[in-house]
Amino acid sequence: MITLLALVAAGYACGKLGYLDGEFDRRLSRLVINITCPALILSSAMTGTLPDRRFILPLLIISVVTYALLTLVAYTLPKWFTKDADTAGAAGFAMMFGNVGFMGYPVVASLFGHEAVFYAAVLNVVNTFAVFTIGTMLITGRGEVGSERFQKKVLYSTPMLAAYLTIAIVALGIDDIPEYVSKPLSMLGDITVPAALLIVGSSMSQLPKRAMLGNSTVYITVLFRLLLLPVALFYATQLMGFDSFVVNVNTVVVAMPVATYGTILCLKYEKDTTFMAEVTFISTLLSMITIPALVTVLF
Repeated sequence: MITLLALVAAGYACGKLGYLDGEFDRRLSRLVINITCPALILSSAMTGTLPDRRFILPLLIISVVTYALLTLVAYTLPKWFTKDADTAGAAGFAMMFGNVGFMGYPVVASLFGHEAVFYAAVLNVVNTFAVFTIGTMLITGRGEVGSERFQKKVLYSTPMLAAYLTIAIVALGIDDIPEYVSKPLSMLGDITVPAALLIVGSSMSQLPKRAMLGNSTVYITVLFRLLLLPVALFYATQLMGFDSFVVNVNTVVVAMPVATYGTILCLKYEKDTTFMAEVTFISTLLSMITIPALVTVLF
């Protein structure tokens, strides 16, 4: 985590010095999401030893269970500490969705090895579907739910296609992919971790100073996102009988800071981004402490 924090700090410094800015970050984000991250996912099944395909179904099941429970939390808990409907929706989103793409993959790779990116990608299939359905409903308000809110093309985006293809490679046991295919994908995928963390740091450098302070609602939301919900889900899924490795990977993914998709959706649907920016910044900063603490205590 110190290594990852150093890259975030480098991104922050680059943002402050003008080497990175909003427009460059947006372009680099598209490159990471659509090109290098899919390459990272694909290369996770081309390391010479295939990930264990026995984990595919348990990972999908535990992910469905996880987001079913988080949906219940997102729609009920925030109303106890805020009366504002928009803030409650944003807090629900923040509690439910972690930053899997930009933080989850680097952290999972650091903790469990490069091939474990595959397992995180399997978990992210359900996560992505939930972000653009339930997550959109939380941001826009319950009264504005409609079938038009969900764009089916999300299910066929480059990262999702890469996840489907990687699952197929592992499920079918295809282990003879030639090096002239796997090597470029691996090299391209290696860009993902440093680029994603530089973007996180740069985006933090562009937030207004008030976003660094937060308020009681922000800190309560962050407490649930980074500590209480991951711990609760860790023990709940253990009691359900899931394999310990599956539980551990799922817990790490759940323990990520608030997903950057929250701010994107707020902008898209013309909602105030102040709360989402604050909770994203503070959760990202504090996750540098909470993630290693959770791993040390729980695993």
